[in-house]
Amino acid sequence: MADKPRRAKETYRAAGVDINTANELVRFIGKKARATFRPEVISDLGFFGGLFQLGSYVEPVLVSSTDGVGTKIKVACALGRHETIGIDLVHHCVNDILTCGAEPLFFHDYIAMSKLEPEIVESIVNGMTSALSTVGCALIGGETAEMPGIYSEGGYDLVGFIVGVVEKKGVIDGKAINKGDAIIGLPPSGLHTNGYSLARKIFSTEPQKLNVFYPELGRTIGEELLEPHRCYYPMLKPLLPVIKGIAHITGGGIMGNLPRILPPGLTARIERGSWEIPPIFSLIQREGNVEDEEMYRVFNMGIGMVLVCSPVDATNLTKAMPEARFIGEVIEQKVGERVIIA
Repeated sequence: MADKPRRAKETYRAAGVDINTANELVRFIGKKARATFRPEVISDLGFFGGLFQLGSYVEPVLVSSTDGVGTKIKVACALGRHETIGIDLVHHCVNDILTCGAEPLFFHDYIAMSKLEPEIVESIVNGMTSALSTVGCALIGGETAEMPGIYSEGGYDLVGFIVGVVEKKGVIDGKAINKGDAIIGLPPSGLHTNGYSLARKIFSTEPQKLNVFYPELGRTIGEELLEPHRCYYPMLKPLLPVIKGIAHITGGGIMGNLPRILPPGLTARIERGSWEIPPIFSLIQREGNVEDEEMYRVFNMGIGMVLVCSPVDATNLTKAMPEARFIGEVIEQKVGERVIIA
C-alpha cells in the first residue's frame, strides 16, 4: 500500500489567530489600564480575575451592568474613527448604574474581531481609559478575542461590564416617587448609542454619504452620528440625595424607559415642546419620513436622562443645572395607560 502524503503542519496563526499580536495588545492595554487604577485595586492585569477591595462603607450595595454600543460601530468602521466608540461604551455603562445612585468602581471590556487590528484596538482602549479616568473608574480586566469566521472582516464587537457601589440608605430605586412629583429632563449629546440601525438605513454607511455636510448640524452627518454618548455622573453626583428616580433614556426612548422606575399605579405626563429637540432628530424624521410615534419610540428625542423629585427640590435642581428642563409630572395611572406625551 502506498504511503499517504503527509499533511502540512498546522498552526494557530495559519488558522487565523495570531497569539503574538494578541500578547502585544495585552501589554498595551495593561499599560493604559494601570493609569486608571485606584488604591482599592489589588491585582494586576494578566491575572485570572480582577481584585478590588471595598473601602469604608457602612452598608455597601454593589450595582452592576453590562452593555454595548450597538451598530454605531458600523459608522465608526466606515469612517475609520474608533476612539469615540470606547468613550460611548464607558459613558453608557456609567449612566446605567448612576440610575441607582452608584459610584463607578471598576470596569471590564470585551473586544472581539475576526482579525486583531492593533490600531483599532488601541484607539478603542484610548477612548475607554480616557473616559474611565474622568469618572475615577478602574479598568481591571477584560478580553481581547480574535475569532475568524465569527465576525466579518474589518468588523468587531465591543461590550462593557461595570460594577459600582452605593450605600444602602442612598439607593435610588423609584420607590419613593409620588403623584405630583416633578419630572426633569437633561439634554443628550445626540443619538448616544441607540437607534443606529434606523439612522444607518436612512443615511447609509458609505463614507461618501457620511461625509455630506448638513447646514442644520453645522458638520457632516458622520461627525454627528459619532458624537460620544454623554456622561451625567459628574453633574449629578452632588445632587443624588434629593433625587427619587433616574431613568437613562436609551433604546425605547422616554416611552420605554421612564416606566421602569415608576411605582405601580403611577405614570407620567410629559409635555411635548417643553424642551428643545436637537436638529439631528428633525433631520432623521424628514429624510426617513418617520412618524412621530416611531421617533419617540426609537430615539431619546433630546432627553438623555430623566430625573424625578419633589416639586420643591425640582426648583433647586434646575438652578444647579441650567440646561435642565421641567418636562412633566407624575400622575395617577389609569388601566392600560402608558406614559403620556401630549
